Amino acid sequence: MIDLHTHTDRSDGSTDAADLVRLAMREGMEALGIADHDTLAGYDAALPLATEAGLELVCAVELSTRPNEPKLPGKRQPSVHLLGYWLLSPPSDEFRCWLRSQQESRRRRNLELVAKLEQLGVPVSLDEAEIYGRNQVGRPHFARVLCDKGYVSNMQQAFDLYLADEAKASVEREEPTLEEGIQKIRESGGMTSLAHPVRLPQRGTDLASLLRRLIDMGLDGLEVFHSDHSPADTAEYGELARNLDLIPTGGSDFHGENKPRIRLGTGINHNICLHYSFLENMREMFAARQHRTSDTL
Repeated sequence: MIDLHTHTDRSDGSTDAADLVRLAMREGMEALGIADHDTLAGYDAALPLATEAGLELVCAVELSTRPNEPKLPGKRQPSVHLLGYWLLSPPSDEFRCWLRSQQESRRRRNLELVAKLEQLGVPVSLDEAEIYGRNQVGRPHFARVLCDKGYVSNMQQAFDLYLADEAKASVEREEPTLEEGIQKIRESGGMTSLAHPVRLPQRGTDLASLLRRLIDMGLDGLEVFHSDHSPADTAEYGELARNLDLIPTGGSDFHGENKPRIRLGTGINHNICLHYSFLENMREMFAARQHRTSDTL
């Protein structure tokens, strides 16, 4: 069994990187992909222990991007998540440097969020959120503080009232365009995949049209298997991947206690079960794609 979409406490998960490796070993995992948001810190922290334990650790990242489309008046463009996988070689130093610049954008957003919460009468400090966030503080960490201080009864209410894109304390973060995210991952030797397509507003022919545009930008894959996907969703995305020659990817999107319904490797109610051959297929398809690209240069 494998899981290629997981998060540690270096982004918005609750599980320490070393503990995630230990959990994967207990569950009998053969390969684990750590895809923290906009950082490789979780992967870097887990790599020595995974190597010692004999667990194949796949280097990955989940970028928060914005579609390069006209902005609707008074509406924030929904964030689109892009997965990057380094299946043939490690990410470049240039890519790591670019990721660090994205952390500065997050910090500026967090300071604005603290100010907005203060204005709304629910004061939360950045220091309080950093207790949970370690390397990187995000909205789930603020949600936990809001729960701790009794301003909300649960994390979902924290998002609904204060933290979601259209909520009272919403702060728009500077994010790269989807095209820039694809370009940065590909330039660093990585494979790109559109994450959890069920969360996008497009379905059917609209989704197919979007994917064709992204393929022209350099998109390599589509996340077919995900905890949020129903069997019908998985079938739809699998067919799209086949028809558009996209590499299928998949994983649970494990976040530990921050998303307690999702279990490592098996998703929600065992709706995911990926074998090592799935990763081998990803690697083979990407290598073949890279070979075709080099032949045309």
